[in-house]
Amino acid sequence: MLAQFKSFLVETNAVALAIGVVVGAAVSKLVSTLVSGVFMPLLSLILPGGAWREWKVPLGENNALAVGEVLGATVDFLIIAWVVYVVVARVFKMPPKKA
Repeated sequence: MLAQFKSFLVETNAVALAIGVVVGAAVSKLVSTLVSGVFMPLLSLILPGGAWREWKVPLGENNALAVGEVLGATVDFLIIAWVVYVVVARVFKMPPKKA
């Protein structure tokens, strides 16, 4: 059974996947910190108001759409995706596509 487990780890690249998950978590923390500590303060200079992430559309007495949270998460995602793209493009030196 131990030999089968070792075979599983080697043949399915489970160890490489585990390493990728750990490194991915570390990179995620770094990118999230960059976004919240560097990019978002810069964006707040051009975006209206400082509390735009708290913007809500009331639906009644106790309910509201958290529009600001959704917009903030969307901006965060786009920045994170762009940073990851730039890093991956630099690391792997992706050539531009030819027309």
